[in-house]
Amino acid sequence: MRSKSSLYWWCQLGGWLLYGLTMLFFAFVFENKNNDVVFPRISITILLGLFYTHLLRELILKLELRPPVSKQKWNKLTAIVIGVLILFNLTNSAIVEWLQMFDPRNKASVEKRFLANLILDSPLILVWLSIYYIWHYVELGTTNVIQKVRLESLVKELELKTIKSHINPHFIFNALNSIRALVDENPERARKAITELSNILRSSMQTEKQETVPFEKELNIVKDYLALEHIRFEDRLRVEYDIDEDTLDQPVPPMMLQTLVENAIKHGISKQKDGGQIKVISDYTNNHHELIVLNSGSLNGNAGSKEDGFGITSTRNRLKLLFGDKASFDIRDTSNDMVEAKVIMPVQFAHS
Repeated sequence: MRSKSSLYWWCQLGGWLLYGLTMLFFAFVFENKNNDVVFPRISITILLGLFYTHLLRELILKLELRPPVSKQKWNKLTAIVIGVLILFNLTNSAIVEWLQMFDPRNKASVEKRFLANLILDSPLILVWLSIYYIWHYVELGTTNVIQKVRLESLVKELELKTIKSHINPHFIFNALNSIRALVDENPERARKAITELSNILRSSMQTEKQETVPFEKELNIVKDYLALEHIRFEDRLRVEYDIDEDTLDQPVPPMMLQTLVENAIKHGISKQKDGGQIKVISDYTNNHHELIVLNSGSLNGNAGSKEDGFGITSTRNRLKLLFGDKASFDIRDTSNDMVEAKVIMPVQFAHS
């Protein structure tokens, strides 16, 4: 608030001083006026200008006439401006008459001087008012833009958190079921499974506040998840990885790959009598990071239905929020009885 007040007074003093210097320049250079009247009258105009424009500002603030001005308040603003113009020019004329700051040979009546000042000096107040309102309209527009950006950022953050809140309980539930089946049969493997689940939970908690994580970290979560799922499916689940090591430091949405893999198991492997294969591919294609999850099975025409599960919907939403039109997601049947879920994201970092 103090900085704005200082800026206002610097603008006030600087603006009226510039006006005074301009009038002196025209008076002495172009009109060749060199008497004792010019400087005092310009000084009076500057002092009165400072006083009445500040009075006008105070009235605008008190009557809440700052931008944006509603239609109902335009009449009030017009009346205030006209009143200030009359007082400004009437006071100017009265002081000139009282102090006799005029050439006796060209003396005019107070009424004529007032009318002359009203015509010649009123534009000073109107120009000041225009600058004042333009300044505040620009400031209002800038503030609205900043607020809009902050609001969009907040909405984006809330949407991402909402999506994550759906993801985490989903894979935890399946993992706990797998561990429960091991407790009596294979305690040692159960302990290892608990460690794998602990790794997943720790990573999930750390990434809860992050929009993206390195692909390597996401891949490690998937490996732990598939190790847990292998307990449930045993030989019915075959896993293969085809990873370009240069893609390991690429940023990806946290838990996205794990969600796609979980979706592949739920709607693909679990519905196959003999199980099937899951293959995770990460590579660069056409200056983009291409991430593919292949699984045995078929879509059976359900690519756009609720049977897709939350994973497909969340993947599309998160990619749109994070990368806009620069990223894409597609899921389709391939010619070799496999379902391909493909994510294409922009490359974020240069690689040597």
